[in-house]
Amino acid sequence: MIRFDETDDLIDICLDNVFKAVFTRNTPASQGALSRLISALIGRDISVIAISANEPPIDNLRDRQIRFDIACRAENGELVNVEMSLNPDPFEPVRLEFHAGKLFTGQDIRGTDKSYDDLKYAYQIAILAKERFFTDETAFHTFEYYDPVRRVSLNGRSRITTVELSKLERVVEKPIGEMNAQEQWAIFFRYLLDKGKRGKINELIAYEEGIAMASEVLLSISKDEVERARLMSEYKYAVDTQSKIVHAKREGRKEGRKEEKLEIAKAMKDMGDPIEKIVHLTGLTPEEIVAL
Repeated sequence: MIRFDETDDLIDICLDNVFKAVFTRNTPASQGALSRLISALIGRDISVIAISANEPPIDNLRDRQIRFDIACRAENGELVNVEMSLNPDPFEPVRLEFHAGKLFTGQDIRGTDKSYDDLKYAYQIAILAKERFFTDETAFHTFEYYDPVRRVSLNGRSRITTVELSKLERVVEKPIGEMNAQEQWAIFFRYLLDKGKRGKINELIAYEEGIAMASEVLLSISKDEVERARLMSEYKYAVDTQSKIVHAKREGRKEGRKEEKLEIAKAMKDMGDPIEKIVHLTGLTPEEIVAL
């Protein structure tokens, strides 16, 4: 049985690339953990059978972590996109709505034998790690289309679910058996690195099979120095690049330094960011970016 000791130096599962590495490995533990996590957050059991990615190949760990959220398909055809957001932006609600819409409308119902009734449920899930986002004290929200005046639901098939890890002070004091599945996973993410709560985490591991599976994968990553170093290097690279982008934009307003913009564009291109995003953030032309 997996159990964390006080001496275990665990890598932070709330880092986006670590979160993806834990839940997208081609192993029974990783796949089982992902199915259990999603089932807990949407409130019913589903089994994930495929993680969707167009390019690069799914076995390319580094590119998968940098380019993709965990977009997957359940055995019943339903679509789920789940992500860890360490520091959500102020525009997070609109971003979630946009991606939920794309996930839902990306389904192909063309053909003489198909209709709108063939559309499957689509879930956009965001675990918000640090900032308090919504003004209430509730850590869990699920959004769908409804009439806000008469409180009548459209009964549509797209959902947005958010989990705010910053609102768990009261939840963590509850006995494990009194927590629901959402609360158990949220406590796992929020307090995993808190050695004062390690006993509670070990209780969760013993109680919930999916959390035990995720812990097994995380522990193997944490003890694999090569993979751990790669993950932390990628995180540093992403933070450094973002900082350079912000700095370049600020400096660009004053001096418009072309060389710095080219440097940032090259870093983003090497990271696999799409040309459209690089154009938007740097102001360079597509031709200039392709030539880098």
